[in-house]
Amino acid sequence: MVKTAERLKSIELSQIRKMFEVCDENAINLGIGEPDFDIPENVKIAINEALDEGFTKYTSNKGFLELREEISKKLKSDNKLSFDPESVMVTVGASEALYICAQGLFEKGDEVLIPDPGFLSYKACVDLSEASPISVEAKIENDYKLKFEDLEEKITSKTKAFIMNSPSNPTGAVMDKEDIKAIADLATDNDFIIISDEIYEKIIYDTKHYSPGEFSDNVIVINGFSKTYAMTGLRIAYLASQNEMVEELLKIHQYSTACASSISQVAGYEALRGPQGYVKSMVKEFKNRRNLISNGLEELGLKCTPLDGAFYAFPQVENAAEYVQKAVGVGVITVPGSGFGQSCDSNVRMSYANSYENIEEAINRLGKIQ
Repeated sequence: MVKTAERLKSIELSQIRKMFEVCDENAINLGIGEPDFDIPENVKIAINEALDEGFTKYTSNKGFLELREEISKKLKSDNKLSFDPESVMVTVGASEALYICAQGLFEKGDEVLIPDPGFLSYKACVDLSEASPISVEAKIENDYKLKFEDLEEKITSKTKAFIMNSPSNPTGAVMDKEDIKAIADLATDNDFIIISDEIYEKIIYDTKHYSPGEFSDNVIVINGFSKTYAMTGLRIAYLASQNEMVEELLKIHQYSTACASSISQVAGYEALRGPQGYVKSMVKEFKNRRNLISNGLEELGLKCTPLDGAFYAFPQVENAAEYVQKAVGVGVITVPGSGFGQSCDSNVRMSYANSYENIEEAINRLGKIQ
């Protein structure tokens, strides 16, 4: 058998997917981060109309212009970011956007700061680029919010980028404005780039989201439609940055996927320009579920920090690997924290992107763990 590339040896398959595959039909899955809502009705109609009209050909590499115009408007109105349509690239999910950034920016000898706990794809993408991932611990005493000082002490002459995620997967933490601004200033002063994963931007409860792009030009914003509009399978997202940066990153996108699905682009376009009541209703329901799982975990004696955004709880347990197996035994799928960072061996990630009734039953089942 022909050997695979050496760089693949440091890459492990996702713990999330591994747990998903052991799920039987009677288990309640708190492992997967996927909204259980259907896509908005107006988006369904737009997709069907586009199919009837034969909108199934290639679009421009960056995405069709009308969609990029809507994204540009959204970034201006929601995030105070001034990116014209030529500074926007539509991608095959936020995962492709992240991979594009890693391949286009990082190389051997670079150091890339990643949050710990943080989404498992960050380290994998850095490893595949042959740069060095440097963990920045988000301390539990700060409710897992990354602080300016945490990052500052990790910066060296080799620092190329910081991958930021607020609201956070897996912790549900939302960073404070003053830390986001201070980190943006650090990026400007030390000439590194912030790759800001803002995919959970709209799923936020009692606080507010801020983008570092508001405070520095050294930022690539990644956002999309998977979480906000429950379009996970349509694989549609985007990145935005200075035009010169986007033109360079386009080389990776052009030779890997050419363009995002035309039909998925129509879905994104309609989602942005249509009524937003769907999003508000979904977030209201997520907040109810957040309260349910937070209170339930507290009653089980599992310590959990405030859940300000996204749809994850990240409670502490004595032994995560053991707890996950015991949870499987009572019919609940969770994910061990070890996949999310070096400091997470005593954490378990639970997604409350599931029905209220299922979460209630999952808490009851978890209460049977001895």
